Amino acid sequence: MNRNFPESTPVLIVGGGPVGMAVAAELGRYGVECLLVEATDGTVDHPRASALNSRTMEFCRRWGISETVQEVGTPPDFPHSVIYVTSLTGYLMATVDRSHHGGGSEPLPETPERPQRCNQIWFNPVLRDHVEMLPSVTQMPMCRLEAIEADGDGYIGTLRDLTDDITHRIAARFVVAACGGRSPVPGAIGVTMGPDSLLSHSINIFIRTPALWERHDKGKAALNFFVGTDGLWGGLTAQDGRDYWRLTLHGNKSYIDPATIDPHFWLRRAFGGEFEYEFLNMVAWARREWTAERFQQDGIFLVGDAAHQNSPSGGFGLNTGMGDAIDLGWKLASVINGWGGAGMLGSYEIERRPVALRNVTEAADNYRRYALPDTAQIDDPGPVGEVLRKEIGEGLGESQRRQMVTDGIALGYRYDPSPICIPDGTAMPPDDFGVYTPIARPGSRAPHGWIAPGKSIIDLFGDGFVLLRFGEDAPEPEKIVTAARACGVPLAVETIGDPALADLYQAKLVLVRPDGHVAWRGNSVPADPLSIIDRVRGAA
Repeated sequence: MNRNFPESTPVLIVGGGPVGMAVAAELGRYGVECLLVEATDGTVDHPRASALNSRTMEFCRRWGISETVQEVGTPPDFPHSVIYVTSLTGYLMATVDRSHHGGGSEPLPETPERPQRCNQIWFNPVLRDHVEMLPSVTQMPMCRLEAIEADGDGYIGTLRDLTDDITHRIAARFVVAACGGRSPVPGAIGVTMGPDSLLSHSINIFIRTPALWERHDKGKAALNFFVGTDGLWGGLTAQDGRDYWRLTLHGNKSYIDPATIDPHFWLRRAFGGEFEYEFLNMVAWARREWTAERFQQDGIFLVGDAAHQNSPSGGFGLNTGMGDAIDLGWKLASVINGWGGAGMLGSYEIERRPVALRNVTEAADNYRRYALPDTAQIDDPGPVGEVLRKEIGEGLGESQRRQMVTDGIALGYRYDPSPICIPDGTAMPPDDFGVYTPIARPGSRAPHGWIAPGKSIIDLFGDGFVLLRFGEDAPEPEKIVTAARACGVPLAVETIGDPALADLYQAKLVLVRPDGHVAWRGNSVPADPLSIIDRVRGAA
């Protein structure tokens, strides 16, 4: 096969998983040319990330694919609840309800999008189809980056086309590593992941068995965790809310060779006896706690698993990577399109690394909370077992709720400090991982509110900066518009008449970035509006 490789590209994206495709989606939104290379054909045959939080679903809404993601993911009436059992046919000890996630519920009032369970098996093709329609994006599967070297103000990448085993050299102004650390890019800026990052080795077992909940009395649940005489040993996760399930064996720091594992023994243990299923495959993987010391150097940027890796306990990995992609995408576009200042790209690591470190640490702590007191008599049918199960269940219900209800993680992250956000002197609210409190303080996600049937205020954000005017008596914005126009900064003005939204945003004028985070707010036009524009475009 003879494929047409460009000689150069403004942005080379290495890795065609969801985070790499999200970077491409953002660049394509702004008409920026980029080449996305992926060493495989893009097929996912084993379930990996499944949980898309509300913020990631807001990004999907921004790309116009949220309804499709909802359709191919878990059915809307499938509950996202979590249960802790000795087995599916054994004792139930605890339930964590997440009614605003699934089960036909309405989303949180603070977002137009409820979380969705949509495994990468189905999520990746939706993203790929969307990116395929963007004229400025070229996707190149079966293409491996073999080397990267600096070349003047940019880089030269050596690519091997795996369809014909021919190498190509391509010049790129910027390189984005969304490779999970499996390409030469992180090493080119001195980023490595040491052995101290390991939390445990685990095994995943993938099966197909339709309507499993009809064969036991625990009902539908997205996550089913198992406690035995050896503690909390694994969990069965609904992958599509219909037929597909993944059993995870938690393991320990010793490597587990899948060839030594009898998957049928563990499946019978999880169910509590024999049941019918189709075994699909089994993989070994490593659970980690790692955040790179740097996310960027010159024109090279790390996103997703190339920059941070965490335990899946909490479902933060993919979602954190999607936040990286949104943050970096509009910044690269601003520089390539000529209006981003010299300090714009330097804000990426400053903003995203603290978020990643926060999420990675919390995920590791969630995993450590799997440790339980002595469970040797957990299956005892008598009063001793009954008391133990009650104590264990109460403890799990309290400790695991922190892992399972994470609206503060999803929506409450903020960029503070940030060189391209202007503080307004208000106090920073507490960082509550479980509860999200809407706030329009600079650096925070601009809060959601309905401005028309089916239209959220966040639907206004994404094409450029937006200056929100709250109330017809808000100051006229001409001087700010003129300053933005002089710098080539895309800026739209929107007047919002809803008093409730005005109370939420707490200022007459609020300037929102393309990624939906507040950059500045005030009750009057500043004496030097150009200084505001220069600051938020990274030119101050």
